[in-house]
Amino acid sequence: MFEQTFRNIDDVLRKEAGCTTELDYTEQTSWLLFLKYLEGLEQDRADEALLSGKPYAYILDAPYRWESWAAPKGKDGQLDRNRAMTGDDLRDFVNQKLFPYLHGFKSRATGPNTVEYKIGEIFGEIKNKIQSGYNLREIIDYVDELKFRSQVEKHELSALYEEKIQRMGNAGRNGGEYYTPRPLIRAIVEVVDPKIGERVYDGACGSAGFLCEAHVHMKKRNPRRTTAQDRTLQESTFYGKEKKSLAYVIAIMNMILHGIEAPNIIHTNTLSENLADVQEKDRYHVVLANPPFGGKERPEVQKNFPIRTSETAYLFLQHFIRMLKAGGRGGVVIKNTFLSNTDNGAVSLRKHLLESCALHAVLDCPGGTFQGAGVKTVVLFFEKGSPTKKIWYYQLDPGRNLGKTNPLNDNDLAEFLELRKTFADSPKSWSVDAGSIDKETFDLSVKNPNNGTETRHRSPTAILDEIAALDAESAEVLEKIRAVLE
Repeated sequence: MFEQTFRNIDDVLRKEAGCTTELDYTEQTSWLLFLKYLEGLEQDRADEALLSGKPYAYILDAPYRWESWAAPKGKDGQLDRNRAMTGDDLRDFVNQKLFPYLHGFKSRATGPNTVEYKIGEIFGEIKNKIQSGYNLREIIDYVDELKFRSQVEKHELSALYEEKIQRMGNAGRNGGEYYTPRPLIRAIVEVVDPKIGERVYDGACGSAGFLCEAHVHMKKRNPRRTTAQDRTLQESTFYGKEKKSLAYVIAIMNMILHGIEAPNIIHTNTLSENLADVQEKDRYHVVLANPPFGGKERPEVQKNFPIRTSETAYLFLQHFIRMLKAGGRGGVVIKNTFLSNTDNGAVSLRKHLLESCALHAVLDCPGGTFQGAGVKTVVLFFEKGSPTKKIWYYQLDPGRNLGKTNPLNDNDLAEFLELRKTFADSPKSWSVDAGSIDKETFDLSVKNPNNGTETRHRSPTAILDEIAALDAESAEVLEKIRAVLE
């Protein structure tokens, strides 16, 4: 129904000098979609108030509502071209009046989990990059065709938006930071199995893929929900934090399209929080996350953590363990070198994980799982509160090279999900007793005993020693050649 509309919007955005990448297309589409969604939300609330005989106080003042500035309609329900702004008038209204007005909601909102606060946060973080008022008018007309009223419409829009996020993720490194392959997310959610009544958390939520899929999972598992359960899913189940402005906006829009009206997503640097300040009321039943890896944090941020390291992924893993309640469950993606790195931070963190949590499964993902990342990853599945006794490994091998034209799919993970139910051994899976793990290094490398191969990551010292030995050997050969020539 709406696929062509999305294509048309992208075609117009390609004409804009300020919009050059898929990230720009997604960002600009997002703020317009949000305002169109807000119109539908306000109308639904106004209708409900009318039916119950109560007055309704609109969130937006009349001049800033979609029906006033973006798509004023005539009596026939069609766009009133005499009242609809276009060209410089439209651009100037959006830049000079609409955005400042909407940004002001942040200071007027009663709390961060309100729609009003989200409005203020979003429109304080992004800018209108559509500088041609005529292009903006054309895009608005397309967005106005989109409807959010029925579940069928929301489902289709959410699927199209997910495709847009995926294209953004495939387009380049920055976009890829926000996108985790949905088949992998679905498998992780299936294993961790969040339930209604539990609080689900992602402290590095990107485009909120984990939270959206957890919402889908919980609704599927509970098709006959009560009104109270639906309210719980809406208001007190899904929580996220995101540092980057664009990802924050996309996360909000993605969750809205998946049916969460006022997402509990906070725009903040998660790692700036001191772990010593975390109280029981702050903790969650479930953590689902793919934190950024390869980044570096400043010394003042590292002071917030018991195990000091500049590697962001290691700091996030400490944060996630701390944020889990006793008995809480986690599914976290991390770079596979974490399993064997010999630096003090990695060793201490592995020790902490094994002693404070039952690390019950490790999913070893092949190269190419993440588009453009250039690193191999593993997924750690653990439960907080008791030490690790046995770890079940599964080495994912889809039998082909993964890439943009051949991405990971749900069928690739079917065997993993089936075998994990009983932690069964197979040519791709095996178990390791915690007692056999080296107590000096706590090395958790993926070493498959069933297929005659193993993935063992050598220490940097060993690699440097080999380089030095090869250099010495080369120098010796060169000396012999020089002697012959003389």
